[in-house]
Amino acid sequence: MEIGFAGPREVIGSDHALFRDQVRRFFERHIIPFHRQWEAEGVVPRSVWLEAGKQGLLCTGMPEDYGGAGADFGYSAMILEEIGRSNTSGIGFTLHSDIVAPYLLAYATEAKKRDWLPRMARGEMIGAIAMTEPGMGSDLKAVRTSARRDGDHYVINGQKTFITNGQNAGLVIVVTKTDPAAGRKGISLICVEEGTPGFSKGRNLEKIGLHAQDTSELFFDEVRVPVGNRLGEEGEGFSQLIHQLPQERLMIAIRAAASIEAMLEETVTYAKGRQAFGQAVFDFQHNRFRLADAKSQAAMLRVFVDHCLALHLKRELSVELAAAAKLNATEMQNRLLDDFLQIHGGYGYMAEYPIGRAWADARVGRIFGGSSEIMKEIIARTL
Repeated sequence: MEIGFAGPREVIGSDHALFRDQVRRFFERHIIPFHRQWEAEGVVPRSVWLEAGKQGLLCTGMPEDYGGAGADFGYSAMILEEIGRSNTSGIGFTLHSDIVAPYLLAYATEAKKRDWLPRMARGEMIGAIAMTEPGMGSDLKAVRTSARRDGDHYVINGQKTFITNGQNAGLVIVVTKTDPAAGRKGISLICVEEGTPGFSKGRNLEKIGLHAQDTSELFFDEVRVPVGNRLGEEGEGFSQLIHQLPQERLMIAIRAAASIEAMLEETVTYAKGRQAFGQAVFDFQHNRFRLADAKSQAAMLRVFVDHCLALHLKRELSVELAAAAKLNATEMQNRLLDDFLQIHGGYGYMAEYPIGRAWADARVGRIFGGSSEIMKEIIARTL
């Protein structure tokens, strides 16, 4: 049983801990030494994805028949925590493995699952999901990208933006309107493969954080794809998205909690070694109390997130509890990382220090996966 910030973590078993060791070794060898270079380049090389596939770090939750390991979500949590701990925000493995792949497993035809999932598990095909459009924000019902039926094909037209893994993507799940007059009942999910005529990738968007993570505009101009590329039945897209969102929000919370813990340890080490006015920064009571308060909050968050993880492993995590986990974790992450940066002083604002990069990367957590305001709306409906 792993010992965490709040004591023993009963949700983490010995097999999870062994897998974490494997993930950590992979990160230390193949990711951490190069991540700053990838931040400058704006993308993680595809060769890293292939290596992750060789070592069994992609699509761990997929059944063995489709190239996965048939593991529970706790294995995915280990990868998420290592990303948060090591501050390697460019790694898009978890979106690929734990958001895109589950849609395919749940809703794709058997032929498509056998075609796409093994390639994703090997890192040969990188997955993305294209929801957001210019001016749309979190309102899925406002999707304008259309897919009209033409015999045995759909013809897709539209534009997406802020798409994670967008530059590297070999397969994109596109949120489309197949019946514009039907509102949420007119939304369908249709997969588009890289290289399909009319499908193009725009610029790699310049962000204030997450610099190594490729985030792109995508364009669809009379893109013809077989009807078999649709996930589930026509018009089921909205309910499919809602069903899968709790896991995505839990993922964001898990990563945020790990980031808080890692940056707290980093700040304590810095504060004990940094001198100001003849004493260590840590020796000022204000800073000690600030860090003590941060540790107590981090411990409380850890217990809550692990509780949500345990529920999710039993498939009992509710929509509103997942929203609460994301809301609490990302709001706390932003608040505490700002405190940690302040304790670092001017050095905290330098990109060479992990806290500055983590602080910038964390800000989007209150926006993607549904904004904090949307999380409050979801929770408020249960009051």
